[in-house]
Amino acid sequence: MKRIFRRTLLAASFVSIFASNLTPAMAKKAEVTTTPAVVVAPAVAPAKGAGLAAVKKANETIAKQLAQKPAAGSEAEKKLAQDVTSTVRGFLDLDELAKRAVDAHWAKMTDAQRKNYLDLLRSLLEDNYIRGMRSNLAYTVEYVGEAAAPSPTAMLVQTKINAKRKGRPYSVKVDYTVEADAKGNVHVVDIATDGVGLIANYRAQFNKIITNDGVDGLLAKMKKKQDATK
Repeated sequence: MKRIFRRTLLAASFVSIFASNLTPAMAKKAEVTTTPAVVVAPAVAPAKGAGLAAVKKANETIAKQLAQKPAAGSEAEKKLAQDVTSTVRGFLDLDELAKRAVDAHWAKMTDAQRKNYLDLLRSLLEDNYIRGMRSNLAYTVEYVGEAAAPSPTAMLVQTKINAKRKGRPYSVKVDYTVEADAKGNVHVVDIATDGVGLIANYRAQFNKIITNDGVDGLLAKMKKKQDATK
């Protein structure tokens, strides 16, 4: 499963935010502002074509940002990291994704635990994005289309990432689960890579840790991963 998400890291800039599944081998973090993520309560499934258009716009915006190659550790790189993070936060509902990843445990968390958990997960995901920013690999995104999602308030935007590894072409299927708020603004709430959903993957990991070590045990492990990036 980790290999699948690593392949996504190598293939697509937008999806690379999820690539390492909290593995310790993260790149050194560029400083990123920690303003709260945008949280929008989903209301209805996006209008036909709106989900695909939103995904395409976000991918194209981020691709242009990632095409820049500032020196590692420079002020320009830090500014670019902030710009990329801002784009991601405007499109990906990290808070909603995080809540779904812990499922029923969310209701049992204290306010302090919830805040700590959200802050840590955002930081880890954004660290991975910066790592993806530095990969500088060529790829193309094929927009396959839209399909119905299990939830009546969502739809799937189907894409395929085409890239090369060691000179050999390969592709990764990436499906975005998107929802819209009452104003029609589209947000991604889950991403499946070659059929493996991000929320389901995190949920399996997090539930196992919480069952064995409690919520504080999960937070401690996440903090340890965060510290490894500094």
